Amino acid sequence: MSTEAPGALPMVVPTQGLPPRVRIHEVGARDGLQNEKATVPTDIKAEFIRRLADAGLTTIEATSFVHPKWVPQLADAEQLFPLLDDLAKTRGVHLPVLVPNARGLDRALALGARRVAVFASATESFAKANLNRTVDEALAMFEPVVARAKEAENAHDQVHVRGYLSMCFGDPWEGAVPIAQVVRVCGALLDMGCDELSLGDTIGVATPGHVLELLAALNEQGVPTHRVGVHFHDTYGQALANTLAALQHGVTTVDASAGGLGGCPYAKSATGNLATEDLVWMLHGLGIETGVDLGRLTATSAWMADQLGRPSPSRTVRALSHKEQ
Repeated sequence: MSTEAPGALPMVVPTQGLPPRVRIHEVGARDGLQNEKATVPTDIKAEFIRRLADAGLTTIEATSFVHPKWVPQLADAEQLFPLLDDLAKTRGVHLPVLVPNARGLDRALALGARRVAVFASATESFAKANLNRTVDEALAMFEPVVARAKEAENAHDQVHVRGYLSMCFGDPWEGAVPIAQVVRVCGALLDMGCDELSLGDTIGVATPGHVLELLAALNEQGVPTHRVGVHFHDTYGQALANTLAALQHGVTTVDASAGGLGGCPYAKSATGNLATEDLVWMLHGLGIETGVDLGRLTATSAWMADQLGRPSPSRTVRALSHKEQ
């Protein structure tokens, strides 16, 4: 039963040419929290993820099995992931985790993770800043990781691998990123065995025409739209416009962060991710199904904002929580 009050929902006006349903890939618990300076207790992270699941989200990125030296906030991955075991086993919630290398993958698989993600870059500058490698060196590092994940599959238990690709539209050091450059790295990730791509606008500089051009170029190179998700940041207020353009092209997987949490530790110009509530408001207004209860989701993000000691940056959370910001 929905917890949404009258007046807390948009008027539904379906638009032709859009997908009937969108899968939201929720990244708030990992991408959203990883930059928090104050350590968020493990039990609060687990509660956050549970509340997100209760709101109807079925893909919730839980954590990252990266070395604690690089992302101290996620040093509790081994403690957190087992606390969520029932979500995956009895409720069918997908809990992807980031695995930067073979060691991270082994740690994740040992705890039963069946959805993992690697994180590549479309530009040399960001690959150097984020991974201390060239683009091709990073791809070479990920290839055995993806192969190992696929070797862990069996007839009844597959491992799904997502390939994140950052700086798809612009780079703070290199400026505009050539579309052909992005397409090349996308192809390499798929060739090594990734099941899905997430195109990241890491510093939020994309515009709708650019989004459509990149998606068309990927199709021309044989990359089907159903294997592509989009991940927009709202630095210049373009995240929803870019998402709508992607939907018009046929994309049905959209990354978003509850409450608009997150940024990028290696790109200081990157502001928060697209807020899940803002995305859901738009999708529901377009008549697109998400399975998400906006009232519960808003309450969850308001609760998490209280835990972090600051208001949520999501416009929809602010509007629906009726709080002075």
